[in-house]
Amino acid sequence: MEITQEKINDIVVLSLKGRLNVTTTAELEQAFNKLAEENQAKVLVECRELEYISSAGLRVLLTAAKQFKKISGEIALATLNQNVKQVFEISGFTSIFTIYTTRDEAIKSM
Repeated sequence: MEITQEKINDIVVLSLKGRLNVTTTAELEQAFNKLAEENQAKVLVECRELEYISSAGLRVLLTAAKQFKKISGEIALATLNQNVKQVFEISGFTSIFTIYTTRDEAIKSM
């Protein structure tokens, strides 16, 4: 999996590409930890090129959401493909994260 990071105003955008599973979660976990240590409160996870997410990937996102809540931050998601969106719906994660249809919509709202 590839993770690219850019900053737009006060929002850090993490773009995910590939598969987020037990073998690839460590890199994303490190990225979240670093951002939390830097008190970067607003993070948008852009999932346009995320092909698959496993329960391990969901766990990393949930842990990060709790971590950012402690620093009064937020993590939002954008551009989920149908397969990934279905995983979020089935697991109930749509009630945990704000999910935007487009990246621009997310940036404007955050």
